Amino acid sequence: MSVIAEKGVAAVRMSDIAARAGMSTGHILYHFGKKGRLLLEVLAWSQADLWDRFQEAVDRAASPAEKLDLFVRFYLPRHEGDERYALWTQVLAQRHDETGRRILTELLDGWDERLETILREGRDTGDFADVDLPEFTVRAVAMLSGLSEDVMFGRARWRHASANAFALSALRRELCPAGQE
Repeated sequence: MSVIAEKGVAAVRMSDIAARAGMSTGHILYHFGKKGRLLLEVLAWSQADLWDRFQEAVDRAASPAEKLDLFVRFYLPRHEGDERYALWTQVLAQRHDETGRRILTELLDGWDERLETILREGRDTGDFADVDLPEFTVRAVAMLSGLSEDVMFGRARWRHASANAFALSALRRELCPAGQE
């Protein structure tokens, strides 16, 4: 993942990846066939690792509000140039066959499913307002994706303000049950 982030998807060669992994280029080609498939597999591996760490944190969280905070922190890039998020944006920008589109759709849907689970729990416990879960999820993820682009680009507005705090404030405003403002 680091060599892909360093060189970018367009410039990275299979030989660069093989060298960093301590393997031969032929070995990498044997297992992945082409660069696009390797990038998808690296992204899927990265996402599985992130979701494992996210689930561990969620399992320790005491409330739906804490889980929502975790969701935002795990979704947004940590900083400008975040390797994991850079890989996402670079892979999404590539042309994909049907298998590639299916893999990416599953990864993207995974975020939606995790957010809907948190929202459902919060609604059921009375911590969150009764919102249309699919519609709210689309808007929330779209907002987080836009904030992610800002953070990755290094927009000046996030140098002295927290994108995480901004996102949580916006989400909580809408999720606040009536009469609990």
